[in-house]
Amino acid sequence: MSQTMESPRTGSVPTADGHRPNSTAIIVFLALGGLSFAVLQSLVAPALSTIGKDLQVSTSSASWVLTAYLLSASVLTPILGRLGDMVGKRKVLIVVLAVLLAGAVLAALAPNLTVLIIARALQGAAGAVMPLSIGIVRDELPKEKVSVTIGLLSAIFGIGAGVGIVAAGPIVEHLSWHWLFWLPAVLVVIALFGVVFGMPESPVRKPGRLDLVGTGVLTVSLVSLLIAISEGETWGWGDGKTIGLLILGAVALVAFVFVELRVKSPLIDVRLFTIRGVWTAHVVALVFGFAMFGTFVLVPTLLQLPTAIGYGFGKSVSEAGLFLLPTVVMMVIAGPIAGMLVRRYGPKLPMLAGGIAVTAAFVLPALAHGEMWQVVVSGILTGIGIGLALAACSNAIIESVPAAQTGEAISANTVVRTIGSSVGTAVIAALISSNTTAQGLPLDDAFTTGFWACAGVGALAIIGALVAPSMRKRRQDARAIGVDDLEGVTD
Repeated sequence: MSQTMESPRTGSVPTADGHRPNSTAIIVFLALGGLSFAVLQSLVAPALSTIGKDLQVSTSSASWVLTAYLLSASVLTPILGRLGDMVGKRKVLIVVLAVLLAGAVLAALAPNLTVLIIARALQGAAGAVMPLSIGIVRDELPKEKVSVTIGLLSAIFGIGAGVGIVAAGPIVEHLSWHWLFWLPAVLVVIALFGVVFGMPESPVRKPGRLDLVGTGVLTVSLVSLLIAISEGETWGWGDGKTIGLLILGAVALVAFVFVELRVKSPLIDVRLFTIRGVWTAHVVALVFGFAMFGTFVLVPTLLQLPTAIGYGFGKSVSEAGLFLLPTVVMMVIAGPIAGMLVRRYGPKLPMLAGGIAVTAAFVLPALAHGEMWQVVVSGILTGIGIGLALAACSNAIIESVPAAQTGEAISANTVVRTIGSSVGTAVIAALISSNTTAQGLPLDDAFTTGFWACAGVGALAIIGALVAPSMRKRRQDARAIGVDDLEGVTD
């Protein structure tokens, strides 16, 4: 483990004028920033065909609106997270929110697809909101508030994605797709002013220089992998471009590990991945990224199919989105509960409970999905599982790494979850499109297979949680690397 320089964390550190920062205000502003990013991540997905028609491009071309966002978020999140650890999390968060605002306004005004794709790439920079926010919470809030707050912020990223899916239909139907960007921009403005005027700068630093070589190699790896995943269904999974990009991405990822082991100031300290509390959290995050976006594809598609085929529910886009509300509500409830469980028992219990809940959420509709109550109960269990597990993952990581490496460690977890989301979306979309009727409608078997695939992936989260260290073991490992501030958790 490389040596770090950091200020001791005292929790709720007084500012220069002697006043302590307002914890509630900090939480609200960080939550708004996180909500804005998460909403923008999913809000355009249900509106791709509408955007394509308005801009006179195919839906396949319009899908680059999603791809550009994911690519930008995956590449820039670790870079900006590392910069936050180096020069100050608040400074970088202000820049990130300003770029997000510029991207939202540019997208709302976009006259063509090219400008919209550029705007979405700017918005993707806000993927760093998550690691920066969690780092600020760890540095600034009293210890007794940290785990619950991180639970809330982690849940908000799932909540925002759900809200985006729910709200997209009504916004497009009653306003226009341009309002998909104007409305989140309002939230970004409030968050930006709050961070500028109501938040102190964190005293915790990890001095060093930005690892340009590692940044370049990681960029090649992530761009190659995500383009292959995003375009694999269009190109064909056996196409030379798809296979070539997957191989290039894998080789570059291996090269990145070798580079990071040899540089003095790595972009991501890959040695952190050898800590059991860290890599198990990454496994769970990958699984839940897959499951979350898997359900966002499966459920609305099933609900919108015509009732005449025997297994559809005949709902409009807006009505189908509303059926995801129970999922969103349960995320709101489960996130803070996960934080309280973490504080009392450690992250392992809520991670395990979340894995069990989300697996059950997909086993139920895999067995039968012909009744509305089965879809609703599945959504409730999904929200509980995501809220518990994602909050526990973030807490597991900050309790396993030194404070000055919070940004890079959470950044890696965010990237892993983004990759899981991309894989989940691509795999479920491929399952649906490859099992269709003569009229092009998905077969009932496509949904059964998709639900079973998500259930199988969910089982991996249960395994990851079971392998995660106990609280006692986590304390021992944390003290061995200099982490001595596990958030009030009792043995």
